[in-house]
Amino acid sequence: MSKPTARKSTVPAEKEKPGRRVSVLIVDDHPVFRGGLRGLLELDETIQVVGEAQDGQEALTMARTLKPQVILMDVNLPLVNGLQATRELTAERNDLAVIILTAYHDDEQMLHAVRAGAYGYFPKEVAPNELLAAIQKVSQGNYVINDEVLAKPQVASWLIHQFETMQVGAEDAPEETFRALSAREMEILKLITKGLSNKEIAKALGISRQTVKNHMTSILRKLAVNDRTQAAVYALRRGWIRLQDTK
Repeated sequence: MSKPTARKSTVPAEKEKPGRRVSVLIVDDHPVFRGGLRGLLELDETIQVVGEAQDGQEALTMARTLKPQVILMDVNLPLVNGLQATRELTAERNDLAVIILTAYHDDEQMLHAVRAGAYGYFPKEVAPNELLAAIQKVSQGNYVINDEVLAKPQVASWLIHQFETMQVGAEDAPEETFRALSAREMEILKLITKGLSNKEIAKALGISRQTVKNHMTSILRKLAVNDRTQAAVYALRRGWIRLQDTK
């Protein structure tokens, strides 16, 4: 008597589970936007959302504790703006990739983001599939700028091209223009938007008027503007300083 033939199983094989997922920290002060972004990311099994921060200071703390591979960072944040937080965190970790997601979108803002250490830059209305793809690309050490995937040497060439195209740095060295403001310079810029004079700023920060003047010179050069009023408007228009924080 012949043995019965083994029947081929009709049950589909279990889907292969992804390897190590990309850990992501979301930083935005709007809970609805954060929730929507988290919902999108959690649909992708190659991504793991490790936390949400609602301001720049919380982002610094959580990033240092959770050590995500990628941070999705807004610019217009309470306490510490997104560019400041990006500059500080990327200076500490060369394996961290920050993607700036902003409602304040223009070419100069993009330059500032890249100079601050961002690996990617998108307006908040970015298509979901583009953002998901960008997270994977930056986690592998690539830059994603203007829908292009660039290696680090290519980013340097891109920056030079942007300087030439925008005709900035004619009087000052290109490396000075669009350099990220230091924490102290951003602090002074915030006081400028409140209408404080150099004397009042010096008193508020406990530094000399000459030091304030030196910082002002640096701020104007980095932003390629002519005076403190232009500097204040520049910062407010790009969301570096929130309007409610100027009162």
